[in-house]
Amino acid sequence: MDDIPLSLMFGALALLILLAAFFSGAETGLMTLNRYRLRHLVKIKHRGAMYAQALLQRTDRLIGLLILGNNFANNLATAVATIIGLQLMGEAGAAIAVSVLTIAGTIFTDVAPKTLGALHPERVAFPAAYILRPLLRLVYPLVWLVSVLSNGVLRLLGASVEVSERNHLSHEELRTVVNEAGALIPRRHQKMLLSILDLERITVNDIMVPRSDMEGIDLNDPWADIVAQISASRHTRMPVYRDGPDNIAGVLRLRDALPLLASGEFGKDKLLEIIHEAYFVPESTPLNTQLLNFQGQRQRFGLVVNEYGDIQGLVTLEDILEEIVGEFTTDLSAMMRDVRPQQDGSFLVDGSANIRHLNRIMHWELPTKGPKTLNGLVTEYLEALPEPGISFRIGGYLIEIIQTSGNIVKTVRISRLPQQENAPAE
Repeated sequence: MDDIPLSLMFGALALLILLAAFFSGAETGLMTLNRYRLRHLVKIKHRGAMYAQALLQRTDRLIGLLILGNNFANNLATAVATIIGLQLMGEAGAAIAVSVLTIAGTIFTDVAPKTLGALHPERVAFPAAYILRPLLRLVYPLVWLVSVLSNGVLRLLGASVEVSERNHLSHEELRTVVNEAGALIPRRHQKMLLSILDLERITVNDIMVPRSDMEGIDLNDPWADIVAQISASRHTRMPVYRDGPDNIAGVLRLRDALPLLASGEFGKDKLLEIIHEAYFVPESTPLNTQLLNFQGQRQRFGLVVNEYGDIQGLVTLEDILEEIVGEFTTDLSAMMRDVRPQQDGSFLVDGSANIRHLNRIMHWELPTKGPKTLNGLVTEYLEALPEPGISFRIGGYLIEIIQTSGNIVKTVRISRLPQQENAPAE
């Protein structure tokens, strides 16, 4: 060793430090790669990503290769530094050289490369994969032996050695991914994606048109009234019944009735011939399930029933789609039937208004867990039938009872409180 020039020894030491840094940075870079982005890059045939994914399919062997390489470089660097110290300063020099190498190694072979790999995993991991893949083949027998021994130790400790690359995201984790996408996904598209994720939390009962607001055709009404109702209807489908919604005869598609109405050949017998069988929907059905049911049954309109088979309301395909993309209609008068703006900035709201509908069209954040209507929210919160003039606060909204009728709240005034006054309901 004494015959080896110091310049060559210093060169070898520098090379070994770089080699150790390479293995450290590659380890951190490969382990911190975004696995979902990696799969996307593999689909578009990115060669570096393909090599990286091949290495990560057997993480135990990859780690074995990286640790072997790192240990080899660090141990050999320690030996070279010791020889250099002995040649320069004797036995004291060897101790000094090892101490200096420990400090320098911590910086240049651990902290710096691992930080770089964590900050820029793709820039580090993909080029490293080009080197590590053939290197793994070259030293495969040694890596295999190390992997078998380490897996045996893990089994003794009761740890699973099965490698799973299918890291499924939970519902809430997926929501976090969408929320943190930032400028990568437009805000409107983020809201749509989050709405899709929320479909399984919302039931048909949450969005249905309640029985009291259903518009239907009673076959016991005078024929002139039925004709006038069909002519003036804004809907494409209407339930047909006798004496009330609990006695459903079928569903009328207005596109089938209007030609007959125009020809003058329309009557109750003809009406009964063109109606279709009603499609019934349990009120507790999640919206994601009902959306698939509508698709599978080729239906767009369903009558909602409770566990006893009583009609509770109706739901349409459009109602579910509006939960995802927002209101389709641009008819402001129709949208504002339940909400009347006031000059002071407040809104007079019908007590029968659906809370989810209000939140959607007014961009409010009234609580949706529990009662479905504003009347239900007020009576549940006050735990009594309120009198006109009573005011209270729910979240960031001041609610004043304006009009009651019997045991229901007919009209309330809602004002948004200034931001600093927003607080939990009290």
